[in-house]
Amino acid sequence: MMVSFAAPSPSAWVARFACLIPEHGEVLDLACGSGRHSRLLASLGHRVEAVDRDPQALARLADVERVTGRQADLESGAWPYAGRSFAGIVVTNYLFRPRLDDLLDSLADPGLLIYETFMIGNERFGKPSNPDFLLRSQELLARVQRRGWRVLAFEEGALALPRPAMVQRLCAARGDADCRLFAADPACQSLDAGGRQVVGGEG
Repeated sequence: MMVSFAAPSPSAWVARFACLIPEHGEVLDLACGSGRHSRLLASLGHRVEAVDRDPQALARLADVERVTGRQADLESGAWPYAGRSFAGIVVTNYLFRPRLDDLLDSLADPGLLIYETFMIGNERFGKPSNPDFLLRSQELLARVQRRGWRVLAFEEGALALPRPAMVQRLCAARGDADCRLFAADPACQSLDAGGRQVVGGEG
């Protein structure tokens, strides 16, 4: 399920970490919607695969240099990216748990994952309210830690803007990228031994 914020500008969380994606690598913008992050990533010099089930949304990206649009139903049928890998994966305001492992398997080594979406508690503010589409507390954190990836930043909690919501967001690096990317941005601090450190403010 995808729910888009009204603001057309890129997420501050994505903008903060997008520069850490390995240079010259292709980036997957999953459930890209309006394409706000595809445009940002292309402006940084990346080749971008923008995937969404909405052909009208993809049509808005047709003239954007370095962006390839792909119409696909990400929630049924075969995973469209089996056998492919990406230097960066960006996901915002989207969660479909049955595909999470497929998605994480598609991150290259080295590679960077930037993820931001709604979590349990968001039902107090509106949609999405179905727990199937809301992350549990520290769910993303646990998934990447089981894979041994380096967590560069993690936050969860309530946001006031662009509208009240409960959000969980993470930036994690796979493989040899972790030390290089971590050193590239001193503002990113690793988690404490308990894995619960909150880095920064609202992004």
